[in-house]
Amino acid sequence: MSNEVITASPKHAAAGVDYDAIIVGAGFSGLGMLHHLNQLGLRSHVFEAGTGVGGTWYWNRYPGARTDSEFYYYSFSFSREVRDAWKWSERYPAQPEVLRYLEFVAEKLELKQDISFNTKITRAEYDEDRNLWRVTTAQGEVFTARWFVSGMGVLSAPSTPKIKGIESFRGQVYQTATWPKQGVDLSGKRVGLIGVGASGVQIVPVIAPVVKDLFVFQRTPNYVVASSNYKVEDDWMSKIRTNYDDIHKQAVSHGFAVPFKKPTVGAKDVSPEERERVFEEGWKEGGFHFMLETFNDLATNEESNAYASDFIRRKIRETVKDPLKAELLCPKDYPFNGKRPPGGHGYYEAFNRENVHLVDIRANGIDEVTETGVRVGERHVEIDVLIFATGFDAMTGTLTRIDIVGRDGLVLRDKWKDGLRTNMGLAVNGFPNFFMILGPQTPYANLPVAIQEAVGWVSRAIRYAEENRIACMESSAEAEEAWAHEVHRAGSATIMAQGGSAHAWFLGANIPGKPREFNVYMGGADVYFRRCEEIASNGFRGFHEGALATA
Repeated sequence: MSNEVITASPKHAAAGVDYDAIIVGAGFSGLGMLHHLNQLGLRSHVFEAGTGVGGTWYWNRYPGARTDSEFYYYSFSFSREVRDAWKWSERYPAQPEVLRYLEFVAEKLELKQDISFNTKITRAEYDEDRNLWRVTTAQGEVFTARWFVSGMGVLSAPSTPKIKGIESFRGQVYQTATWPKQGVDLSGKRVGLIGVGASGVQIVPVIAPVVKDLFVFQRTPNYVVASSNYKVEDDWMSKIRTNYDDIHKQAVSHGFAVPFKKPTVGAKDVSPEERERVFEEGWKEGGFHFMLETFNDLATNEESNAYASDFIRRKIRETVKDPLKAELLCPKDYPFNGKRPPGGHGYYEAFNRENVHLVDIRANGIDEVTETGVRVGERHVEIDVLIFATGFDAMTGTLTRIDIVGRDGLVLRDKWKDGLRTNMGLAVNGFPNFFMILGPQTPYANLPVAIQEAVGWVSRAIRYAEENRIACMESSAEAEEAWAHEVHRAGSATIMAQGGSAHAWFLGANIPGKPREFNVYMGGADVYFRRCEEIASNGFRGFHEGALATA
């Protein structure tokens, strides 16, 4: 895939059509897409439900929110204006800094003039007679465009479980994904936290020192990899600026879209002493380095994965002083990578505090929420505040929670109710001139790099259609079936196939009633990018039927 910004002759929406392209969402995906289409000369517009840019980073303001990826590959490289002017302050940027970065991107690239904020899209319907999309807002306004692009993100549809009695609770209830903009004063409060995915792992060590008591209700323990965070010095930032292009090229050639060196040996193929040494080095480096730079078979070989899983459990037991807590925090019935391992910043250490309590709900769940707390079996936990850190209806949630209606009245959620079908996660048969940035069946990878590649590819596809008078860019059914087969094949060959017991979001297993299938491509971002480039270089094979005169 290419992330080149392609300049074309200025174009204007046809008579009676509001825009050439409508984009939903003003996060990384929406901003990147808008910039690329502006460079094409198209009249494009973004509709955003929030009051500002940021997408996921606008809504997820909970204490402790930060990236799991390091700053130099959690950013755009396509704009020299942005990368030469912006300076990151932390190795793993916190939410306020990521939000400031995206605001800076929008200002520097003059994007805000083409964004409508506080505007939620409720319906998008394809008009076959006119070959355009009608997009309806929550306010009842209707806008039209030839091209319709989703930039709504993969982790933007919060999932809150239905628990008996929740409406009776007299205390305060919060969702990490919709944290109040003004913040929440938790000092001296008895707080209950439900969910120990990435959001829960991040919030625990930050609020633990200020609350009176913190009760962590844990269903499935996580493999949390320690992440060392520190300040970004000027010389480091200067070196990154000089090498942004090479960093991006290296990331694009990596299976997880990160600029890491690929290990050349498996964990099962070295001596116990060497294996321990490599794991220790990876643990000290922290974050994705442990998962991706230690051994080359942790995601594919059960024996090697078992060594990594055991190493992390030993680290948990070394860190958590209470043996009972430590054992409850150790995952034992699914492998490392069976669900996405979050980066931790003092997570396990927080459980050494006397005011942090671990409540095991794996066997029987939460019985009910009462007026004053949470009941688990015969135990009643009195709390003042209840926080849901229960994750998202990932990959598909944002797309199925609105009415996206394609050819012959087909609704996207209905097409997918029995199983996902997309072409490379970018387009869907029956939905002409509709593209998705980070749609389902795109790579399991570092997101900003994947986004940058996707918006570059979509802009090339649109330019190709404009130049060749192609009325409809629409995936063929055959291409969808082929890609569905490849997604299943690649996923089944990995340890991630065992993520169902861990309620992994990439399998849809965290959402009751959602089909159990791979929502992402596990065959490697590098493999995916090469395949997309081959498609583009061969006239976007599988995405249109040929040149047709446009209206």
